Amino acid sequence: MSNDQHGGGEGRPNALIHETSPYLLQHAYNPVDWQPWSEAALERARREHKPILLSIGYSACHWCHVMAHESFEDAATAEVMNEHFVNIKVDREERPDLDKIYQIAHQLLTRHGGGWPLTLFLTPDDRVPFFGGTYFPPAPRYGMPAFRTLLQQIASAWHKDEDAIRRQNVSFMEAMASLEPAPAEAGTEPDAAPLSLCVDELAQNFDHENGGFSGAPKFPHCTNIEFLLQQNARQCGGDRQRAAVCLDMAGTTLQHMAAGGIYDHLGGGFCRYAVDERWLIPHFEKMLYDNGPLLGVYADAFHHTGDPGYRQVAAETAAWVIRDMQSPDGGYYSSLDADSEGEEGRFYVWTPEEVKSVLSEEEYPLFARRYGLDQPANFEDRWHLYLAVSVDAAAQAAGVAPERAEALLKSAREKLLDVRNRRVWPGRDEKILTAWNALMIRGMAVAHLRLGEPQYLDSAEKALAFIEDNLWRDGHLLATARDGRAHLNAYLDDYAFLIDALLQLLQCRWENSWLEFALALADTMLAQFYDADGGGFYFTSRDHESLLLRRKDFMDDSLPSGNGVAARALLHLGHLSGRTDYLDAAAHTLRAAWPALQKIPHGHTALLQALQDYVAPPAQAVIRGPAAEIKAWHTACLAAADLNTGVYTIPAETGGLPGLLADMQAGDGPAAFICAGTSCRAPERDLTAVTHYLKQPVL
Repeated sequence: MSNDQHGGGEGRPNALIHETSPYLLQHAYNPVDWQPWSEAALERARREHKPILLSIGYSACHWCHVMAHESFEDAATAEVMNEHFVNIKVDREERPDLDKIYQIAHQLLTRHGGGWPLTLFLTPDDRVPFFGGTYFPPAPRYGMPAFRTLLQQIASAWHKDEDAIRRQNVSFMEAMASLEPAPAEAGTEPDAAPLSLCVDELAQNFDHENGGFSGAPKFPHCTNIEFLLQQNARQCGGDRQRAAVCLDMAGTTLQHMAAGGIYDHLGGGFCRYAVDERWLIPHFEKMLYDNGPLLGVYADAFHHTGDPGYRQVAAETAAWVIRDMQSPDGGYYSSLDADSEGEEGRFYVWTPEEVKSVLSEEEYPLFARRYGLDQPANFEDRWHLYLAVSVDAAAQAAGVAPERAEALLKSAREKLLDVRNRRVWPGRDEKILTAWNALMIRGMAVAHLRLGEPQYLDSAEKALAFIEDNLWRDGHLLATARDGRAHLNAYLDDYAFLIDALLQLLQCRWENSWLEFALALADTMLAQFYDADGGGFYFTSRDHESLLLRRKDFMDDSLPSGNGVAARALLHLGHLSGRTDYLDAAAHTLRAAWPALQKIPHGHTALLQALQDYVAPPAQAVIRGPAAEIKAWHTACLAAADLNTGVYTIPAETGGLPGLLADMQAGDGPAAFICAGTSCRAPERDLTAVTHYLKQPVL
C-alpha cells in the first residue's frame, strides 16, 4: 500500500533517489536532473548562473501526478529543463517553510491563489522568484501555454533581460516585506471583542442548508468548528442567543459532513475537501492532518451534546487510523492518495451491480436507498456513497423492520469494505511527520477522554514513543522520519502541536515524563522561535537555514496557526506548572497578533481560542489522592467538565512534581485543587461539589 513507486520507468536515478519523501522518490527516475533543496543544489545554481526551476508538491496531489506524467517523464521536456535550469523538487509536507514562503510569492507574482503543483522560477544567487504558476499543460490549453514553450521563453528572458528581472525582484522583495504583520500599538491589552466579531463573520458566511462557511469547493475548517463548540460551552460570555447560533453552525456542519461523501462510510475517516457545496463528492485524498483534528472535534461534539452520531463518526475514524495509518513502529503515516490505477477515486466508487453481487437480497434494497445507489450516478458514471435518506426512511422503502435495519446496514458495510480492501489501494505516503503525528495524538487522546476506549490511548502512546525515540534529539525535534532515517530541523508547528497533544495525554493518565517532555519542548520553543521584542513565534528556528525571509504567521490555513496553538498551550502549561514565562510569552503573542485579530477574526480562530483562555481562563482541576481512590473521581470529573476545562488526576504516590503541583498535597483521601488562571479555590474533598462546579461554564 506504500506510495514509493518511481515515476518515469527504468534508467539511471537522479539525486532524489536518496531522499525520505515518497513524493520525491516518485520522481527519482524522471529524466529531469532533479535535485533536492540543498546547499549543493543552490551552489550549483550560483556557479552555473542558471535560474532555479522550483517544483513543490506532495504525494497525494492529483495534479502533481498529472504534470509529472505529462512533462517530467517526457524526455524532450526534460532536455530543455536540464539545459537551462537547475531543477529542484520539494515535498511541501517535509518543507512547509519553503512552501509557505513561495506560495505567498506566487500570489504576489500572479495575483491569483496558489496551490500544487507549485512551479516557480528563481534567480540563482538570491532565490527570489521572478515568474511562476501552478500546473502547466504539455500543450496549450486552459488559457495556459505549453510547459516546454514556457521553459524556452523563461530561459530566453533570463539571458536577454536579466537586468529587468533584477529590478523586478527589488520591487518584489519590498512587497514581501510589506506583508509582515503590523505591530500592535504600545500598551495594547487584548480583550474579548474579536470573539463576538468572529461569530458574526462566520454566521454571515455560513451555509444554513449544507453547513460549512463557503461555497464549492468546501473544506472542513475544523478550527472554526472547535471555536464555535467552545464558544457555545462558554455560552458566549452569557449571550445565550449567540451561543445557540454557535452550536447550530457547528452541529449543522458536522452533521452534513458526516452524511456527505467527504466521509468514508465504509472505512471511516475524511477526505481533504468536497468539490461541491453539499459535501457529496470529495477530492479523494485522505490526510492525517485533517483527520486528527476532526477525530477530536467529533469526540468533543459527542461529549457536549450526547448525539450518538458523533460518537460513531469518531469511533470509525479512530478505527481507520489505527488499522490503515499507524506504522508497526507506532508513528502515523501521512496520507492516502486520491488516485489508484491511474484514476481519481477508483478505490472508493461502485456500480449498483457490483454492490448487488456482494450483498444479500435483504441487504441490497435497504443499502441502495440509504447510500444513494438508487439515484443517478454522481461520479464519472459511477456511484460514490453518501447518506441519501435516514435509516427509518430507507427501512420503510425497503420493507424492512426498523429494528433490523441497523444490523443489516452494518453487515452490508462490512461486506463491501472487505471487497474494497481487495482492490488496488491508493498510494500511502509513509513518511512520519512530527506536527501531523502530534495532531493525531491529540485527536486520539481527546477520543479516549470522551469515548473511554483504551485502544485510542494505546495508539497515542505508541505514536508519542516513536517521536521520543526517533525525532527528539539533544533537546531538539526533527520534522520527519521514514525507514529508520529522521532529519530536517523541526518547525514551530512541530513544537506547539506536540505540547498541546501532551497536555491532552496528561488528562488521560498522569505521567511525569510527559510533563517533563512538554516543559522541555516549551523551553526549546521559547529559545528557538520566540520573538522576545515583537512578540509571537517565527515559523523557523534561530538555527534554521537562511531563507528568503523568516516569517511569523498568525493566520490559520490547512493547519491551525502555530502561534495560536503555542499561545493556548503555553497558557495551560503555565497555569499548570506555575511558569510565568510561559504566560508572559502567550500574552505577548496575543498582543503581537492583536491587529490581525481585530481585522480578520474569522481567519485566526486558533488564536481566538487562546484569546478566550487569556481573557477568561478556564478551570483546571488537579485531583490528588491514593491511586485506588481517585479513579472514580477522574471518571466523574471528566464527565462533568466542559470542553474548556482541564482535569489532571495525579496519584498521591507520584513525586518529583514541579512548581505549583508540588504544593498540591491531598493528605487523607482524595481532594480537588481547582484554579482558573491565577485564582484558586480551597481544596475540595466532596466529589459532588467538585462535579457541580465543573459543570458551570466559564463566561
